[in-house]
Amino acid sequence: MSAPARLVLTGLLAALGFSQTACNLVPQQSLRQAQFRAWELHQQNVGLAFDRDQAAQLAEAEAARAQQLARQNSDLENSLLTANQRLENLMAERSQLHQRLVSTTNPLPDSANERFRKLQQKYPQFEFDPTTGVSKFSDDLLFDTGSDAIKPAAVRVLEEFAQIMNDGEARQLNILVVGHTDDQRIAKSATAQKHPTNWHLSTNRANAVVLALSRAGLTQGRMGAAGYSMYQPVTPNKDNASRQKNRRVEIFVLAPDATVAGWDPATSRN
Repeated sequence: MSAPARLVLTGLLAALGFSQTACNLVPQQSLRQAQFRAWELHQQNVGLAFDRDQAAQLAEAEAARAQQLARQNSDLENSLLTANQRLENLMAERSQLHQRLVSTTNPLPDSANERFRKLQQKYPQFEFDPTTGVSKFSDDLLFDTGSDAIKPAAVRVLEEFAQIMNDGEARQLNILVVGHTDDQRIAKSATAQKHPTNWHLSTNRANAVVLALSRAGLTQGRMGAAGYSMYQPVTPNKDNASRQKNRRVEIFVLAPDATVAGWDPATSRN
């Protein structure tokens, strides 16, 4: 074979060998890239699975917490419902007791009614209902704000009230003194030390009136005292004027046979 022919043959063989090598290299690179991509996807799937498990655990914990809160709310609602029912029952019992104890018909003789009407004209802050025989004293007449001390200027009206109740047929009648407040809580610390709540303030004021009437000559065995705090308003507590009306002391005249919380009028004077 001539030299030129051998040279051409050698070139052809070399070209064929290079072509086969290139064909072998391309699939190996693609495989490695595919394997790397598969590994990346696997790692991403692992991370997503972890996040999914974490989210599921959090959701389960939140669901359990929601159930616990729902049970607690249900228990609180039941407790509140029970407390409200007890309060309603208590107020209903107090109202029924009040209706039983206080006569709705005025037991006062005509002479006493006339004297009470004149007393009302003399003291504008004193009210008298001739139908029921109920007397009402504004707290502004009897007391300073937050106090249960009778004002010196109010002593005279209580003395005149006692004089009427100690005269004639009225001497056989008993009275129930009832204190009332508005819906404002006790705010001043100095007042709260003596009257922590409106219950204390209303009953303490009723007691103060009873003691003042006792000093004016009424026998203590003829009297009773009670306090209703803010729970017997004569008008809604919507402003200062209405609250002023609700701050009051009422004196109910009781028939001779009226029984006050186990108080037997037949033996109360003994």
